[in-house]
Amino acid sequence: MSSEIKLQDVSLTFKKFEALKNLTLTFEAGKIHGLIGRNGAGKTSLLSLIAAFREPSAGNINIDGKEVFENSEIMQKVMFVYDKNYDNEYDTIPSVLEITESFRANFNKEYADYLIKRFKLPIDKPVYKLSKGMKSAMNVVIGLASRAEITIFDEAYLGMDAPAREIFYQEILADQAKHPRTFILSTHLVSEMDYLFDNVVIIDQGKLLLNEDYETVISRGASITGAADQVDAFAADLKILNEQKLGGTKKVMVYGALEEDRLSDALQSGIEIGPVSLQDLFIHLTEEEH
Repeated sequence: MSSEIKLQDVSLTFKKFEALKNLTLTFEAGKIHGLIGRNGAGKTSLLSLIAAFREPSAGNINIDGKEVFENSEIMQKVMFVYDKNYDNEYDTIPSVLEITESFRANFNKEYADYLIKRFKLPIDKPVYKLSKGMKSAMNVVIGLASRAEITIFDEAYLGMDAPAREIFYQEILADQAKHPRTFILSTHLVSEMDYLFDNVVIIDQGKLLLNEDYETVISRGASITGAADQVDAFAADLKILNEQKLGGTKKVMVYGALEEDRLSDALQSGIEIGPVSLQDLFIHLTEEEH
């Protein structure tokens, strides 16, 4: 039970500001997609369009081949979890979940109760009295227990401590194994969450920078260290994201296709090749565009 999202030439403009510029991409069904970008890159704007909170200025957004905006049937398939203000929420968590259950056909109360216990959430306190971390955990419970075909978490962990975030990550993987759906996780905590991603989407200044399988992205990044002339020769046709030089030794971070033969030749000539994290790739790929 999962759905595919397709965007074709999607733009979003606020007065004269272009928040999104001609985005064309597909979020494949049944995968966990990591959506990353710097502050102001357009992540929340993109997610709000998928959730039909607003209409694109140009282009089309389809879920399972049907237009998204003002389509109540399709909107039942999407659960958008974001940082809400609960200052005026006097109900308890069970009451809030009961309301959610009435609107969500796939909501699983048994799973919600299990998650409440896992996060150690109080069930008799009004929501407005809960800590920031507890409110975020309640949001996570709503998102996971709704089991919508498309479940979007936009920085859903705000205020949660490390143990609570770890429970969140464990539950995403565990529930995805039992009840597959299409997840989109928008995050700044790239180094903490990258192991969850099947696919990586990077947007920068409203434009699509990358949309690829996680393993492919990681395999294209490498740290190359050795004699400066050898490193320069090796990296001549690759995108250099960062470089450091100390005496005759040079270290560069590169991004590009690295064939096995080429890597083998480099190692035999004394060049050291190391992995690069998704976070480092993200930082330097987006840095170059500025």
